[in-house]
This record gives sequence, structure tokens and C-alpha cells, in this order.
Amino acid sequence: MTSTPEELGILLSDAHAQKAGQVTVPAHLEPASGADAYRAQQAFLQRRGLDIGGWKIGAKSEDGPIQGAPLPRQGIYASGAAVARSDFPVFGIELEIMFRFGRDFLPGSAAVTEEQVLSAIDGIAASIEIVSSRLTGWPDVPKLNQLADLQNHGALIAGEFVAYDAGVDFRSPQAHLVLNGRDVFKGAGTNPAGDPRRLLHWLVGHCNAQNIALPAGTVITAGSYTGMLFPEEAGLVVGEIAGLPPVRFDIA
Repeated sequence: MTSTPEELGILLSDAHAQKAGQVTVPAHLEPASGADAYRAQQAFLQRRGLDIGGWKIGAKSEDGPIQGAPLPRQGIYASGAAVARSDFPVFGIELEIMFRFGRDFLPGSAAVTEEQVLSAIDGIAASIEIVSSRLTGWPDVPKLNQLADLQNHGALIAGEFVAYDAGVDFRSPQAHLVLNGRDVFKGAGTNPAGDPRRLLHWLVGHCNAQNIALPAGTVITAGSYTGMLFPEEAGLVVGEIAGLPPVRFDIA
């Protein structure tokens, strides 16, 4: 018999299949815990046969709890892509820094230290996450429902990777986000998690506990430096974080 977290994942996945579809979660399907929400995430992906191509991780404060969600490979686009606004029931954008590991972290392996995780970073890039939701009434819906819904993930635009440089300002880099030639954010960005590299060790442990592989090359986006912005027009979006190649995409 299907368990409640699996039922929730199926409900959200079926809404995702409708692209701009949204659903109301019945009270009896709401996750009772983070563990339930993470089980729903896996059911979401399995329902549609979606592969994990990346992860999003974040925290609301520098010492607050960390959460994450797998990102479907089918929704990760290279810089320069065109993305249809009509494919998403909600359409927010966030400019972030993305990481890439140069080694595998496989489930069942021995525990690793934070230093070992940091030493595994082989690339960094700017990214733009499209924030979306399959939940009717978002954002005024339970937080665990949002976590089950891939933590409000719509798609990811991945910039060009460069070699990891520990000297990059990960706390308050200069960030610039432009829509159709108009500045929508320009200045020192801040990530609510502080230095997002602290989130990476949690992700490795989380995947190990969930029996999920983190193969080399997996992309990991780690929280907004610009806050969430809601474009009201089609056109070209360009994001830049100091020291990294720009990332861009067209809202079609």
C-alpha cells in the first residue's frame, strides 16, 4: 500500500507534469516531519522517471537548520537557454553561486570531514534558479509541503564553471542582475546562510543517509544573493557575481 509521503510525492509530481499545474495538499497528506518531506521528494522524481542532475541547499540563517532538494536533470539548462514563462505556475528568479565536486560521494562510504568535502570542490559558477511551486496559495502554505515540493524549485540556469578559488568572497560578493538592460539588483549580495560552503558537508551526509549517490560533476546551487525577484515581462536576464562568468537566459 502506498505510504502517505509517497502519495504526496505523486500528487506533486502529477502537477509538475502539467507544467503550470498547482494542487492543494489534503491535510492527511501533509508531512509530519522533514523525513516525510524527503521521502515525498524521492517519490516525486520516481513518479516521472526524473534523474537527479543537481541539488539546491540552503538555510535561513548562519546557524539555522539546513535543507535541500534534488534537482531534475531535465530542468537544468546551460547559460543562454530560453525558458517559457508559461511552463511555471510561479516564476521567481534568484542569483546564486553553484558548486561542483570533482569526486564521487557514494552511499555506504565512510563518514567524511568538512575539510574533505571542501577539498572535493573543483569548480564554481554563477547560477540563476527559477523558483516555482506546485502548491496552490504559495507562499502561504506549510513549510514542509514546500520542502516536499522540491523546496520550491522550478529550473536552474547553470553558468560557466571556473576552477575553485577559496579566496572568492562567498559572504557578500558584488552581484548584478539585469532584465532587458535594466538593473533589478546591483550591489553587495548576501546569502542568508552566510558562507554557503558550510552547507556542502550537510548535503554529503544527507545523501549518504538517504542512500543517494553524489557523483562527480553533480551541480549544487546554494542560496540567493539577491533575494527573490519576480519578472513581469519576457526578455533577457543576465546575472553576474564578481569573479565568475555571467549567466544568462531568455524568458520566452
